[in-house]
Amino acid sequence: MPLKFSLTALPALLTGALLLGASLAQASDEQEDVTLQPMKLSYNASLDKGISLNGDARRILEQRDDGTWHFRTDVDSFVADIDESLIFRWEDNQVVPLRYRYKLSGLFIRDREEAIDFDWENNVVSGHHEGDKFSMKLEKGAMDPMGYQLQLSQDIKAGKREMEYRVIDKGDYDTDKFAVVDEETVRINGSEIRTLKAEKVRDSESKRESLMWFAPERDYLLIRFLQVEPDGSEYELTISDAKVGR
Repeated sequence: MPLKFSLTALPALLTGALLLGASLAQASDEQEDVTLQPMKLSYNASLDKGISLNGDARRILEQRDDGTWHFRTDVDSFVADIDESLIFRWEDNQVVPLRYRYKLSGLFIRDREEAIDFDWENNVVSGHHEGDKFSMKLEKGAMDPMGYQLQLSQDIKAGKREMEYRVIDKGDYDTDKFAVVDEETVRINGSEIRTLKAEKVRDSESKRESLMWFAPERDYLLIRFLQVEPDGSEYELTISDAKVGR
């Protein structure tokens, strides 16, 4: 049976903000086999103190006829529209990206596009970012800007508590680190949800903070995201609807 739950929306969304069980002990070296589940998720969000941007975001993960997976984020608001997608293989509990596309358009902002193509047979990754083309050696385990987000939730589901990914973005490699830091009960629309809280690990001088809450009893879905910018601005995403399973 599909998992389905609904929550009343919080004040609406910051476009582009889109971009673990039961103890915080270190996971053992033996990782459980993780099976991907199709899902359809909807999020609402707030900017600073609840300023409405009248937007919504949807995420869909589905398996294609050839066995590969399609992961897509679609954001609609009067400020901006975002269409982000990834085609990938799921092998040995790992996202193996094949084709990544990103497009941003809207009022008073510059349109942006990014494309990344992964040639694993020849170990080459190529693409373009805002018109600038690139081609470079493809490192083992390399991720795209969308796939690592899915990998994070699946790694936490498998019992990992510290994660590190090599992510290709804007024509170069970045090293992104994450850690589970706490276990919290989050209250959303009167319902209490047990979560594992994770953060993006930054250097000690960074004033930016990114926090994520994953719900073990809801297949480790991301149910809340909070980012605090250096100027004190806060962006928050909260799940409003989810359907998991075939």
